[in-house]
Amino acid sequence: MTGKLYYQDAYLTSFETKIVKEGFDESQKKAYVLLEDTAFYPTGGGQPHDIGEIDGHNVLDVEEVNGELRHYVETIPKRTDKVSCSINWERRFDHMQQHAGQHILSAAFENTYGYKTISFHLGKEICTIDLAITDINEVEINQVELICNKIILENKPIITKWITEEELPAYHLRKELTVKDNIRLVIIPGVDDNGCGGTHPKSTGEVSVIKILGLEKQKKHIRVQFVCGHRVRHQLHDKHKVMVELTSKLNAPQEKLSEAADRLIENNRELQKDLENLKSQLIQYEANELISNAHLLNNVHVISSVYINRPISDLQDLAKDLLTKKNNTIIILISDNQEKLQLVSARSEDINLNLNAVLKGILPDINGKGGGKPSFVQAGGDKAISSESLLRNFLENVKNVIN
Repeated sequence: MTGKLYYQDAYLTSFETKIVKEGFDESQKKAYVLLEDTAFYPTGGGQPHDIGEIDGHNVLDVEEVNGELRHYVETIPKRTDKVSCSINWERRFDHMQQHAGQHILSAAFENTYGYKTISFHLGKEICTIDLAITDINEVEINQVELICNKIILENKPIITKWITEEELPAYHLRKELTVKDNIRLVIIPGVDDNGCGGTHPKSTGEVSVIKILGLEKQKKHIRVQFVCGHRVRHQLHDKHKVMVELTSKLNAPQEKLSEAADRLIENNRELQKDLENLKSQLIQYEANELISNAHLLNNVHVISSVYINRPISDLQDLAKDLLTKKNNTIIILISDNQEKLQLVSARSEDINLNLNAVLKGILPDINGKGGGKPSFVQAGGDKAISSESLLRNFLENVKNVIN
């Protein structure tokens, strides 16, 4: 059984021990070693694993598998009487801050409003807790955040303690325990008693600060996004950088950014309307031009055209507009988009022609896919032939079907 030094001293960053076993995890395709003692914390209880080095060899992951504390390594260190190990302290302390912050936050929600935490996730950038409620308001969020940071400023001790099942009644636990042996409590006097196997700082003051970033409504609960400690500074730095850029781009002071953004959005809506109107006028103009250049095929009017890099949505709109203007008509529009060809074809309702059957005959020419209604189809495929050849082949199929 590996000695768990991280429970003796969460601040231990380097230690010496020996390798007692080497192995290879077939499921993960990674090598691992077992150490006689370790300060590397394994993934568990919502807290991610530590990383670091064993005799200069990178530790990539740490997991408890079948009672073994496996240290997954990039390369296996040479087995000697002693190996020197070091923990990535920046990562470890970040996890300690986030985990302790979660205890404070969950306790504040429950102690103040009775909102229980049902899960916790310590992410790479943002942490979350899920509350067993379906709604929450801004006043409650602000009040809980205020209480949390007051607890931090009070610099209360964070105590870890091993107890027996018989001793449990002396504590007011926030949630039921999942174990009956080797019970480890994390206690913040007057705030929280909680069973936990994670690493934590010695006092609430070391959490530094807690900031709730946002909420996400799930089906039966509320997800609260938050950060603690150094992550708050990183968040502030990133958001301040964005704020400065927006202040410059929108030519507005910080307190007026929301109004400036609203104006920009409204202007964009108006421009979008103007663009749609102009696009509609252009489509109608193009439709009239195409009608004037239509030709007869077995007494049916054929309107066709090839475009370069034209969105298929334009072809669809153009075909629909043409159908409103002329009867006894078949429309074939093709867009040549560098390595791809796209096609839209339509017919007026007074023509008895299944365009799906026509389309099926030319799809192999472009290794294409497509379909639609008998009166309106679209397709796309490789530029295996020229756009002009595709148009000719389509028209030939139409001619054969009409005959």
